[in-house]
Parts: sequence; C-alpha cells; structure tokens
Amino acid sequence: MSFQIAQLVYDLTARFAEKYIDRFSRTKDQMVQAARSGVQNIAEGSQASATSKKTELKLTNVARASLEELKLDYEDFLRQRSLELWGKDHKFSKELIKRRFTSLDKVVEWTHELHDRQLGHYGHLEQNIKSNQSKSSGKITFQEIAANTALVYIHVACSLLSKQIERLANDFENEGGFTERLYKIRQSKR
Repeated sequence: MSFQIAQLVYDLTARFAEKYIDRFSRTKDQMVQAARSGVQNIAEGSQASATSKKTELKLTNVARASLEELKLDYEDFLRQRSLELWGKDHKFSKELIKRRFTSLDKVVEWTHELHDRQLGHYGHLEQNIKSNQSKSSGKITFQEIAANTALVYIHVACSLLSKQIERLANDFENEGGFTERLYKIRQSKR
C-alpha cells in the first residue's frame, strides 16, 4: 500500500511542479526527484527483501526520508505564498482521506469539485488559477488545494512507511536477514 500511495504522490508532484513551479527553478527538479526517490526506494527495497532484509530496511528508510524532504517543499510553498496549510484535522484533509483515492484522475477530479464548491460558497468569484489569495480573502485556490492534497498523501505514505519500517526492524531483529540465516546454517553444519 505504501508503494501505491507514494506513486500517487509522485504523480501529484509531477503535475504540481509542472503547473505551479517555475520551470527554471531548482525546486521543481528537487520536488520531482524527491517524489521519485520515494517510489523507487520502496520498489528497490521490496526487490531486495528476498536476499537482504537489512537493505530492504535501509531503502524503505530512504524512501520515507525523501518524502519527508518533499513535505517540507510543499509546506514552504504554502508558507511563502501565505496559503493555508491544512492540518490532519482540517475538514478537507479528513474528506480526502475518507475518499481513499488511488488514481491521479480521481484526485484531480476531487480538487476541481472542492474548488467549485468553495467558489459557490463565497459567491460567484472569478476563477484565477494563478491567484495567491487564500487566508486574507477566504478564497481557496487550486495551488492551495493541490499542495495540501499532496501533503495529505505524503503524510499517509510516511505513516505507512513508518509502520513498515518498524515491522521490518522487528523482523530483522528477531529473525535476521538472509545473510544471517545462511551463517546460522553454515555454523550448524560445522
């Protein structure tokens, strides 16, 4: 499940960076690479699990660290533009988690639905995707929704990865990895 959510974070980030981060900005490449690293390290860790639990644990930890780095980039984006940062108890965060989307298309559909609902709530406002108004005007922007949506999924992925890391560490401690089991077999045959 962590892989699917991390993959969704990567897709969201690629789309977000393309739409909202200046193409010449180093941040754009860093965000996309951090999201990609999250996905790739989960996949590589999973592949390594058959031969090295230690490597699996290490790569899963790298995946989580990459997503934590990405989280900071999204938080900075919101802060620098005076856009609202949704907490885990924010009504939109809860709504998003409740929906359990697994595809980019469904998430994008939800962001448009949310934006339209909020526009209706504030009256007939001019839709301006590049607008940086939020906290001061009460108008919600696509940038705010997109960044916070990615953050919600990053939190979910990091939570899943933390549980996975804890389980892997316990398994490694109690059972060892492939190398340790081979060593025990060699020792018992001597």
